[in-house]
Amino acid sequence: MPSTSDLACQPETMGSLPQHSPSDNEPPPPRIDETTLLNLFKCQQKHLNFFFHNLSLPQTLSFARTLLSASGTVFFTGVGKSGFVANKISQTLVSLGIRSAFISPVDALHGDIGILTSRDIIGLFSKSGTTEELLRLVPCARAKGAYLASVTSVEGNALAAACDMNVHLPLERELCPFDLAPVTSTAIQMVFGDTVAIALMGARNLTKEEYAANHPAGRIGKSLIFKVKDVMKKQEELPVCREGDLIMDQLMELTSKGCGCLVVIDEEYHLIGTFTDGDLRRTLKASGEAIFKLTVGEMCNRMPRTISPDSMAVEAMKKMEAPPSPVQFLPVVDDRNKLIGIVTLHGLVSAGI
Repeated sequence: MPSTSDLACQPETMGSLPQHSPSDNEPPPPRIDETTLLNLFKCQQKHLNFFFHNLSLPQTLSFARTLLSASGTVFFTGVGKSGFVANKISQTLVSLGIRSAFISPVDALHGDIGILTSRDIIGLFSKSGTTEELLRLVPCARAKGAYLASVTSVEGNALAAACDMNVHLPLERELCPFDLAPVTSTAIQMVFGDTVAIALMGARNLTKEEYAANHPAGRIGKSLIFKVKDVMKKQEELPVCREGDLIMDQLMELTSKGCGCLVVIDEEYHLIGTFTDGDLRRTLKASGEAIFKLTVGEMCNRMPRTISPDSMAVEAMKKMEAPPSPVQFLPVVDDRNKLIGIVTLHGLVSAGI
């Protein structure tokens, strides 16, 4: 019989159809009010707290240590929604550099079980522990010598009894008003699996750089892998000039290279300063026609922010945004102050930094 707290978690209107006036030609559209939605979130929080308060730490620790000690591949399997969760947890482990894969129980029974070895571990996720496909898989996986660990939510189930170890995930009830749709059980499976994955990450002392190496196309990876030299404009692309050049003679160079600046160098390519399109507007406003006689060297910024080619690209972004005012580019110089490139804000954003 459901408890008073369980009944309180079920909105009165759920499971009933809206009442229509006999004169209505069409039923009114479905509605969700704020109170109902808030109550659902509070109920889900209550069910999740039940899981956190009743989860066995010794069982969880044993499961985590088993995965950590695996000399082969950590496989996960499940059917339906539990299968999706098992697949996701496997992908989390792979992203952390842990050898893992999802194996479909149906496909396993039709040939894919050939991938299992005696060095492997297979985690079987099932709410009830009575899933037929998993129970059929167990003796076949055991014959291959794999270690079997079940993760279930019903006490005394057949799958737990058939495996080498079991972790019980305490489930108060599903959020579904009929206690049927697997929405709370899958949530606690996901929380459990991904939390164990992070425990493995810590135990293996995975560094940010190692993590980033597994995500080279994502923003995380790019921010930890890409250096300035990977995203900068090279020498042939640079809008360079000499300090004795007239400003008006360099307008084409200023606008054609897409950097919004001129980089002032000496004969040996040492950086002298920078002159931006903003500097051009300010000089024109202050000098008027006298700008035709002014050299770049007279008006350039001789103390620009710079960065080295081996600095991380994300550091270039931070340096551009630093006080007292943001800038759109940074000259890239070596340890002898020789210009070797320019990194621009647009280039960083385009690279996904």
